[in-house]
Amino acid sequence: MKTDVEIYDTTLRDGSQGEGVNFSVADKLRIADKLDLFGVHYIEGGWPGSNPKDIEFFAQAKRKKFKHAKLAAFGSTRKKGVPVEQDDQVRLLIEAATPVVTIYGKTSMLHVKEVLRCTPDENLGMIGDTVRYLKDHGKFVIYDAEHCFDGHKLDPEYALATWQAAEQAGADFIVLCDTNGGCLPTEIAAVTAAAKGQLNCKIGIHTHDDIGLGVANALAALAAGATHVQGTVNGYGERTGNCNLISAIPCIALKLKQTCVPAGSLRRLKDLSQFVDEIANIRHNPRQPWVGSSAFAHKGGTHVNAIQKLAASYEHIDPELVGNARNILISDLAGRSNIVMKAQSLGLRLTNDSPELKEILDTIKQREHAGYEYEAAEASLALIIRAILAHQQSPRFTVEAYHVSMRHDARESVCEATIKVRVGDEISHTVAEGDGPVNALDGALRRALASFFPKLKDVALTDYKVRILDSATGTAAKTRVLITSTDGKREWGTVGVSENIIEASLHALVDAMEFALLRK
Repeated sequence: MKTDVEIYDTTLRDGSQGEGVNFSVADKLRIADKLDLFGVHYIEGGWPGSNPKDIEFFAQAKRKKFKHAKLAAFGSTRKKGVPVEQDDQVRLLIEAATPVVTIYGKTSMLHVKEVLRCTPDENLGMIGDTVRYLKDHGKFVIYDAEHCFDGHKLDPEYALATWQAAEQAGADFIVLCDTNGGCLPTEIAAVTAAAKGQLNCKIGIHTHDDIGLGVANALAALAAGATHVQGTVNGYGERTGNCNLISAIPCIALKLKQTCVPAGSLRRLKDLSQFVDEIANIRHNPRQPWVGSSAFAHKGGTHVNAIQKLAASYEHIDPELVGNARNILISDLAGRSNIVMKAQSLGLRLTNDSPELKEILDTIKQREHAGYEYEAAEASLALIIRAILAHQQSPRFTVEAYHVSMRHDARESVCEATIKVRVGDEISHTVAEGDGPVNALDGALRRALASFFPKLKDVALTDYKVRILDSATGTAAKTRVLITSTDGKREWGTVGVSENIIEASLHALVDAMEFALLRK
C-alpha cells in the first residue's frame, strides 16, 4: 500500500530505555510480530552487539519473515580516528543482516567540540564515511541527525553541512531529531521547512516528549514537509518518553487525512497499546488519548444527555474507529441519561420512560453521598438497578453472621473466618483460614456457597483496593473497598463501604458472588 507518511517504530530500542521498561528476547520478538501485523513500515530492533539480549534478538530475527515491516539495526557513525572498515560497531551493523540500518551522528557544534572532541571536518567525515560504507553493502540507510534542532539554533550553516554530508553519501532518509525534547512546534516547523528547501532526499522527524509536545512536534514537522515519523508505542522512552505513535497514528490518519498504516489497522490501535503495556508489565493508562478507558468516558449529566441524542456532540470521533468504546460513568453528577445508557450497556431494560428511573437515580446519588462510587464497580451498580427494576427481588443468598479472628502461635500467625449463609430455607456454616482477614473471609464465603452454586468455584479475586474516605476522623474513618473478580471469561468490579474495613470488604465480596450468579 502506498502511504503518505511512513511509520518507524523504535519501541524495542528507544522505548526500552524508559524507566521501568525491560523486554526479554521473547518479548521483543512478540512485539515485533504485533507491529508487523499492525502495518508499520520499520521496526528498529536494537543496537547489535551492545548487549547479549540484542545479539540474541538479531540472531533470531534473521530467521523471521515480516509481511509489512522492514527490520532496522541501530548504531552510530564510525569513531573518530578509526577507518570505517575497521570500526567494530559498524561491522556489527552489517552482520545483523537487516535490510535497514539507522545511524545517528552529531549535528550540534556543541556536541562536536565537547562530546566527540573532534574537529568539525572530522565529524563530517565520520558521517559521510559511515553512510557510504553501509550503502556499499546494500543497506537502506536512515540517518538520524541527533540534536538537530538545538544544533541548528547554535550554527545553522554547520547543521546544514552535516545533513548534506549524509545526503551526498547516499542516505535514503535524513531524520531530524529533537533529542532533548525541548522545542516548540513553531521551531520544529521552521527547521523542517529549511531542511526541506535545502535537501533533495526524504525527511523524517524524531521527537521526545520532555515538555509534553512530542506528538504535536511530529505533526508540525509533517506540515512542513516531513514524510516519516519515528516514535514508540505508548510513548515509552528515556526521561518522559518519545513521540507516542498511539496518538500520532490516528492524528495522521483521521485528522490530517493522510495514509500511514492500513485502514483496518486503526481498529486494532487500542489492542496494540494494551498488548505492549501487558508485555512490559505496565498498567495501561486510562487517560491515554484515543485508546484509554477514559478517552470516551462521560460523567456530567448534561454531556450524557447530549451524547444520548447525538454522539458527535461530545466526541471528536466514533470510538470504534480506534478499537475503543464509549463509557458512561455513574456518580453524584449523573443525570437520567447516564443511568439509562449505563443500564442499557449492562443489558438491563431501562428507558427514559421507565417509572423506576427516579428511584434508581435517587438511590445511586444517596449511596454516592455515603461514600460509594460505581465508576469501577459496574457489577454493584447492575445489582442495584436490577433489584429496583424487579421491585426488590430477593437475593440468591444472604449472610446471617460472620466472625474473623487472628490466631498466633510460636511459628506463625493465622487468620480465621467463620460465616453463616442462608440460601432459601437452608443454612451453611463454614470456616476457612487465609493469609489475612479478607482472604479468610473470601474463602469461607466461597466454601459456604459452593455446594449450592458450583459455578462459584471458578470465581477468583484479582484485585483489592482500599480508600480512606474521611481521614480527619482517624481510625474511625469510613473505608471504601473496591474488588475486581473474574470467572476466567469476564471481569467485574464491586464496592463496599463501612467504618469497618472487614464489613466493607464483605459487602464487596457478597456483590461479587451475587453478580457471578447472574445470567449474561
